[in-house]
Amino acid sequence: MSNGCCAAIIVAAGRGKRMGADKNKVLLPLAGKPIIWWTLQGFVNHPAHFQPILLVTSREDIAYMQGLVEGNGWAERIRVVEGGEERMDSVQQGLKALGEKACKWVAVHDGARPLFTPALLTRCIQKVAACRSAVVAVPVKDTIKKVSADGKVIETPERSGMYAVQTPQVFAVKDLLHAYDHLKESRSRGYRGIPTDDAMVMEMAGYPVYLVEGEYENVKLTTPEDMVLAEAIIKRRQKQSDAAVGEAAAAQERAMELSSDPLQWLLRVCTGMGYDVHKLVEGRKLILGGVDVPYEKGLLGHSDADVLLHAIKDALLGAASMGDIGRHFPDNDPTYKGISSILLLEAVDGKLKERGWTVVNIDATIVAQRPKLAPFIPAMQQKISQALGIPVDRINVKATTTEGLGFTGTGEGIATYAVATVVKN
Repeated sequence: MSNGCCAAIIVAAGRGKRMGADKNKVLLPLAGKPIIWWTLQGFVNHPAHFQPILLVTSREDIAYMQGLVEGNGWAERIRVVEGGEERMDSVQQGLKALGEKACKWVAVHDGARPLFTPALLTRCIQKVAACRSAVVAVPVKDTIKKVSADGKVIETPERSGMYAVQTPQVFAVKDLLHAYDHLKESRSRGYRGIPTDDAMVMEMAGYPVYLVEGEYENVKLTTPEDMVLAEAIIKRRQKQSDAAVGEAAAAQERAMELSSDPLQWLLRVCTGMGYDVHKLVEGRKLILGGVDVPYEKGLLGHSDADVLLHAIKDALLGAASMGDIGRHFPDNDPTYKGISSILLLEAVDGKLKERGWTVVNIDATIVAQRPKLAPFIPAMQQKISQALGIPVDRINVKATTTEGLGFTGTGEGIATYAVATVVKN
């Protein structure tokens, strides 16, 4: 087994009293399958090839879980492990079964959190490779109040710095093992607190913890209301998947009809070029292709300044003779202040579809001396693929330097060239 691989510990030993069920809540049916099935298949099917996957469950559920694993043909990938009384005990049981030398990274995930996407796992893998930790979190939407036992408000924390933490939480195996050893020592000295997640265990041991962009749909199924929401999300995703398959089949049929007359096909195909530049400054996130790239500086702009997506959007609009992004999303409009360029890319795709255009492929080159971007390109391509609703193999992103020449070579900014091909329906 490669020491560079990532293992997964799926914690599923709880009872879920708030769900009001007479059994482990992860065994409850969700869209025709047990909740835990959805969670496991998300890890099994991910291209990162999580290995091994340790399913930590209660003693009374071991036989059922083993049957589920074997019945789905997952026995070579998933090992069932008996858990402990508390969540932290179950994680330690999983770590003990894993061993320090089994792999380099380990993702700890709640078995009752089945709605994560492949892109979320990919972001975690990339972040932990860069920072040795990757904890999924989303900005808090609601105002938070700290209250006393009698319900009196004591404090209202500033919401802008508050995040709701989710799982998976991914760490270097050695770091997490050492952190749990530190917790064990603390408890032997009288500490009686119960850490609520693995990030807290790491923090208590003095390890830095880094967040990675989460998903609001990545909810933990805790109450019956959560089950209703989860059913709706799965049905919507399945509907979108079916629609994408149908659209691809229709496009293929149109292509076959046109193949007998190459000239008619060529007259329907158009190509556009895009180019964009943004200055690198301190105090900003570096976001490229919708991916948060760890770096000491970020790009300056009215939106999130995603120079890659800006060039791609201009290329798409150019191919359809629809102007540029400045015409559609002016930088003096406060509506677009700080907005995600992924959302704007989805909007551009919608505008193209309204005019009868379908995106065929994207080819883009990022010009930057620093940072090294190769590890993040697959996630960028995945993000663009999802935004445009086309296969990821039709999107090509490259990165190059200028050998220290020009503003990109000195690190003053980043530029991107993009070419896009579209076809008229």
